[in-house]
Amino acid sequence: MAAKTASGARSKEDSRGTRRPNPIDAHVGSRVRMRRMLLGMSQEKLGEHLGLTFQQVQKYEKGINRIGASRLYDMAKVLGVAVQFFYEDAPGKEPSATAVAGFAETPDESYVVEFLSSRDGLELNKAFVKITDARLRRTIIDLVRSLAGEDR
Repeated sequence: MAAKTASGARSKEDSRGTRRPNPIDAHVGSRVRMRRMLLGMSQEKLGEHLGLTFQQVQKYEKGINRIGASRLYDMAKVLGVAVQFFYEDAPGKEPSATAVAGFAETPDESYVVEFLSSRDGLELNKAFVKITDARLRRTIIDLVRSLAGEDR
């Protein structure tokens, strides 16, 4: 049974007493991780730039600890992105008014963002973009589709 806070509201604890990350906090954290990894920066190095331990960076990236506004602003500067970058494709986000019906991304496509945030996804993308021969890139795409059992 979840514990009550001082205000009487139920906390986000499950029966074992562990708090589940808020989906937005987890999303923002995953975007921090993705950008940090794209830059080839360690958690320790990011922490040094922000005056944090790598453990604190780790908690931010997992969404366990919420990132405050000023800290998020500092992270954006260190990682070379706008603050809005961390909220792109956030869960629960309403499609834009300019989106054409039938062409907006579906929530089921979030697996792409998750894959691109993973170590394998980042390494694959970094290596792929270094291939300059367009025909070779197309051949690799066809190969992967074939291995996945997907027709064009």
